[in-house]
Amino acid sequence: MSEEPRYLGISPYLYYPDVAEALAWLVRVFGFTERVRYVDGSGTVFQATVAAGATDIVLAGVGPEFWEAKGVDRPVGQLNVVYVENVDAQFERVRTALGEEHEIAAPQDQPYGARVFSVADVGGNSWSFWQWVSQTAELPPGWQEVRPGRGGAE
Repeated sequence: MSEEPRYLGISPYLYYPDVAEALAWLVRVFGFTERVRYVDGSGTVFQATVAAGATDIVLAGVGPEFWEAKGVDRPVGQLNVVYVENVDAQFERVRTALGEEHEIAAPQDQPYGARVFSVADVGGNSWSFWQWVSQTAELPPGWQEVRPGRGGAE
């Protein structure tokens, strides 16, 4: 008999060309909390951890050779979803912190029950802040919500 896995959590591990810059930006703009930074003998931050609520996010420094070895010039396809109690307040915090350097779209209600806004950070990672506003998804005609054990197309 196989035992079900007991997950203790999940933590994004994000790559940046300049960890110190990313660390300062994430703390200043998003209000994340710095937990720890690791510095090499020359004083360069090569890894750090920030917290968004109870979730730790690890920031790791990599140079262009890392991406070249993977056949790309930068990180691609990374989206981080951060759940917040008040997405409008978080939007105002981010907009104020960024000032005129960034134009970001205001939060929008989505048909899947979330109010959302998104912004890219200094390393090109995408961040989407979500506030659940409804437990009901308003899907287009012909679409359906399917959950295991609740019938519908399985």
